[in-house]
Amino acid sequence: MKAIIGLGNPGSEYARTRHNVGFDVMDLLSEKLNAPIKKIKCRALIGDCIIGGEKVLLVKPQTFMNNSGFTVSDVMQFYKLQPQDILLVVDDIDLPHGQVRLRAKGGPGTHNGLRHIVQCTGSGDFPRIRVGVGAPPPEWDLVDWVLGKYRTEEERKTAFDAYLLAVDAALCWAEHGIDLAMNRYNKRNA
Repeated sequence: MKAIIGLGNPGSEYARTRHNVGFDVMDLLSEKLNAPIKKIKCRALIGDCIIGGEKVLLVKPQTFMNNSGFTVSDVMQFYKLQPQDILLVVDDIDLPHGQVRLRAKGGPGTHNGLRHIVQCTGSGDFPRIRVGVGAPPPEWDLVDWVLGKYRTEEERKTAFDAYLLAVDAALCWAEHGIDLAMNRYNKRNA
C-alpha cells in the first residue's frame, strides 16, 4: 500500500491559492482515477484506488497546512506505512512558477507544512513533488503571496499545466517508484 498526500488548507477561502497546490493536484488525480476523496479518517479526506496492482490512498489533510504532520503521522500509524510509501505534493516558493521537481527525500526548507511533518514523524525521508509557485515580489508579504490566488489567465494556465504534470508524475511514482519518476519528470521540466 502507498499514499499520495497533497498538502493544503481546508475551506473555500483557501481554494485555488498558491498554498493549495497539493489539494488542486489531488482533485485532478481523483478525477482522472475516478476515485472520490471524501471518506473522513486520520484527520483527512481520503479516497483509494488501485495503481499498478497496488492499493493507493489519496489524502487531503484537514488540519491546515502548518499542522499537516498530524495527518501524515496518523496515516502512517493506521495503515502501517513507512516514509518511502508516501508521496507528498506541495507548493514551493523556491521554484519558478510552473516548474515541477521530484525529490526522493530531504529537509523541509522554508515550508512550514513539511517542517511539521518532520517534527511529527521524525523523518524527512518522504518522496515529494514540489510545484513551483515562484517567490513573492519584493512588495508582497510571504503569507499574502502563498495565500493569494493567481492573478492572470496566463498564471492560471501555467499553474494548471504544472498540476497536470504533477498528476502524471504521481502516477509514475505509484507504479514505478521515485527513481524513474525523477528521471522522467525532472528532465522534462528542466
